[in-house]
Amino acid sequence: MGRLREEDFAVLRGPLESGRQSPGSLGFALILGIFIQALMFALLYFMVKDVTTFPNKEEIMNFYFWLTAVLIGLCVLYSLPYVYNRSGRIQYLISIIVTQNMSSIPFLLVSLFLIGMENGGINTNKDSLLQITYIILAIGILIFIVTFIRFYILLKKGHYRKGSKKDEQRSKLESMSFLPGAIVGGIGLVFVIQYISKNSNYDDSNTIAIIIGGILAFFVMMFILPEQLVILYCKYKYKSFNFNERGYLYSSEDQKVKRKRGIEA
Repeated sequence: MGRLREEDFAVLRGPLESGRQSPGSLGFALILGIFIQALMFALLYFMVKDVTTFPNKEEIMNFYFWLTAVLIGLCVLYSLPYVYNRSGRIQYLISIIVTQNMSSIPFLLVSLFLIGMENGGINTNKDSLLQITYIILAIGILIFIVTFIRFYILLKKGHYRKGSKKDEQRSKLESMSFLPGAIVGGIGLVFVIQYISKNSNYDDSNTIAIIIGGILAFFVMMFILPEQLVILYCKYKYKSFNFNERGYLYSSEDQKVKRKRGIEA
């Protein structure tokens, strides 16, 4: 990343310029996140935890409880204008973690707990349940790595510079940048489906759909994470990716002028 210039990330300012990822919008999203995170924890605790034989489920739920509790507290804090107007970078970091805690972690846990469900789950022992868990996590990490590498290559080629043809076709660009990761995720999902089909006693097709949907949600969030982290990187490196205390986005042109003056000096 160190070899890239600010201009190489220009298109990524789009969500900031449109206001979709302004501090105010993120603050509202964090307020919604308070209720969604609490709902997802309750769903996992009361509907799934007691019917699974998944190893170390109590320790997992205890960790998930404290993670959710801390994030809810941070959501309350960083939904306040006085706080987020003075620490937008931290607010964005928290929003990334909260997004994962709403859309990735709970769905993955639901799927894993249902895989180890009593009287209907996969007929495997503790080691086999851990093995399928490691496989799913490994596929997710691989999706993240492949997507990140592809994203970095596009950045180096200048596909995210303002005014390029790729800028005008950003939706197509994004779909193409996710393609390698999508291939990895698709292959991994097919493997998991085959494993479940061969080793389970599920009579309810809805349960299988929930398991597959939860794993798919985890994979999708691994697709999204690289761009979120790159924008976070830009927020810490470039002032133009941040908002002032009045809620206005800093201009990238001002940054260019300052750098030019520094070179001339």
